[in-house]
Amino acid sequence: MAPVQPAVFILHSTFCILHFLSRGRVLRFFACVGRGCRQIPAVEKPLPMTAEVLPTHTMELFQAAVQQAAALLRAGEVVALPTETVYGLAASAMDAHAVARLFEIKGRPAHNPIIVHVASIAMAKRCVANWPALAGSLAKAFWPGPLTLVLPRAKEISDIITAGGPTVGVRWPSHPFIQAVIRECGFPLAAPSANPSNRVSPTNAEHVRKHLGDKIRLIVDGGQAQVGIESTVLDISGWPPRLLRPGIIHEQALLAVTGELAVGACESPEVLKSPGRLRRHYSPKAKLVVWSWKDEAELQVRSARCEVRRASIHVIAHTRIPSGAGFGRVSVIPHDPVAFARAIYAELHECDEARAELIVVEALPEDPEWRAIADRLRRAAA
Repeated sequence: MAPVQPAVFILHSTFCILHFLSRGRVLRFFACVGRGCRQIPAVEKPLPMTAEVLPTHTMELFQAAVQQAAALLRAGEVVALPTETVYGLAASAMDAHAVARLFEIKGRPAHNPIIVHVASIAMAKRCVANWPALAGSLAKAFWPGPLTLVLPRAKEISDIITAGGPTVGVRWPSHPFIQAVIRECGFPLAAPSANPSNRVSPTNAEHVRKHLGDKIRLIVDGGQAQVGIESTVLDISGWPPRLLRPGIIHEQALLAVTGELAVGACESPEVLKSPGRLRRHYSPKAKLVVWSWKDEAELQVRSARCEVRRASIHVIAHTRIPSGAGFGRVSVIPHDPVAFARAIYAELHECDEARAELIVVEALPEDPEWRAIADRLRRAAA
């Protein structure tokens, strides 16, 4: 074979190095050797996105946001939507590829199942293999609302949603926007919290934008979440009903319907029936501790033993309120479980924004009404 002239090689290389297609992805790379080219497979890497944040505070804006969110969900996209508990990262529960993308965006471990959100009893029944009378009683008492029911899954619900398990968690949320989107889509939505895995759940659209705004195309702003912590999860796939994750709907309210209730998971460690069961979860960037103190002097002494700057310690209190002298920040949440639940995640986000190194949360009462918040703080401190 005759040798290739340098000028010919350079000219040929100029036209054959890269081939670009639309949507910002490099799909092919050609390496030129002599007068021939060979195609080298390239890894598709999407360019960074900037999420559009849609308001919903007028009827026209609300309807336009519903239409845009539903169109993206039908196309297999992942979008962030408001619920009454926390903001959710939603994908079609009938599209395994979309749900897989959801796991990727969150960095969520595959063994952590996802709750399916519906907008009617009829839709809930399509997600499960059977709908016992107890499910109907609980739905009548608490739906729409912050209660997830765990039941044997229907064949249409894929393994990726249930982490390979035989059951699925189903919830009818009360927020009007996600209800409207589900009705417009006509299919249920898989929707965990819209935050990186194990981090503090978002309770407003700005929390979502800061953490996932470069990974999704749309965030819908439906206002501040009114519950503020994730739903209660009740397993009714066997007897007695078992509380897997505490929430704002607490044991006494559930017992009024079920008549009997077990607390805590009994599933095998390999198969989780509910999210929120991981030892470390809901965590801010800073170290979090839960302390009791009788007065400010005791709090000062205890914090002085920590190997962090006093100005980087942030305190969240509800009863014994320190003056704040020397601390980076002191926040006060009312001594009320509903108000505390609504505010705690927002406060943890504020501490992260202020670059706190240590977050000290005043210990909570041991009453059942506080159990859900105590659960979140215990996992955040793990």
